[in-house]
Amino acid sequence: MAQAKVHILTTGGTIASRSDAPMVDGPQLVQAVPRLLDYAEISVEEFSKIGSSKMKPENWLNLAQRIQEIIQEKPDLASIIITHGTDTMEETAFFLNLVAKTEIPIVIVGSMRSSNEISADGPANLLNAVRVSISEQARGKGVLVVLNENISAGRDLLKMNNRRVETFEANSLGYLGFADPDTIIFYRTPTKPHTIQSDFNLQNIAQFSKIDIVQDFAGFDPEILELLGQRDIDGLVISSFAGGRMSYGMLEGLEKLKNRNFPIVIASSVRGGRIIGKPYADQGWIISPDLPANKARILLMLALTNDHDKKEIQQIFDTY
Repeated sequence: MAQAKVHILTTGGTIASRSDAPMVDGPQLVQAVPRLLDYAEISVEEFSKIGSSKMKPENWLNLAQRIQEIIQEKPDLASIIITHGTDTMEETAFFLNLVAKTEIPIVIVGSMRSSNEISADGPANLLNAVRVSISEQARGKGVLVVLNENISAGRDLLKMNNRRVETFEANSLGYLGFADPDTIIFYRTPTKPHTIQSDFNLQNIAQFSKIDIVQDFAGFDPEILELLGQRDIDGLVISSFAGGRMSYGMLEGLEKLKNRNFPIVIASSVRGGRIIGKPYADQGWIISPDLPANKARILLMLALTNDHDKKEIQQIFDTY
């Protein structure tokens, strides 16, 4: 039987890093795991070679466009795998989950240990990513992330540790499934719209709106928002306390921004937390029910490519 065809896009990150030398090239990274060929016919392409802390929205857009080109060039492709650093992995995964127009699995994978460390986790993670990506169960589930034998939905991924191999959690919803040694098993399916179900279209994106994030804290100085209001921005995300509660200073500062009339999104700084209801409906602010500030920023950037009406944007946040 012919093997499934898998295309691997490498972007850099710890999985390609060495503690005493430059990052390895994309093909070299894949060649270091010869067992991949036991599962699939592999093609590899180096998209970039940077730490993911250096990723920009422009990189996301170019990556998404390249994915669509690959799908057109290789109609018999089983899956696409993206090797990626963990710092912004959850943001890249969420963005691609909203804009990639395909049912074939897109699997993002990385590592917490450099490639030349003892017990480096990159090879096993990459092998499991290939195994997951060619599983029929993975099809149609949107962008997936595979690390430490766990399968996460791209929307739900949260980085919780800077060093441990079990760094990623899938918020309170849990993992989609697991890459066990003898099988790939899924226990749930994402229900929020993604990929081909999403209303967002790359063709509508000439450039991204400029969105800032501000973290609330005890004793917040409203002058911070006054200064921010002088910037040429298209929207703002507030990383609030649990449940969307905010300090007196933040509320005072937001009051002074009303004349700017750009969308203001309230997200919770509690990782995996939810804001229940619409606590600031009378203020015209948009509530991010369960997306943290970094993902709320991405959704607002995409929402502004479709609509600038605040009620419509709130509906987008309730939907996605």
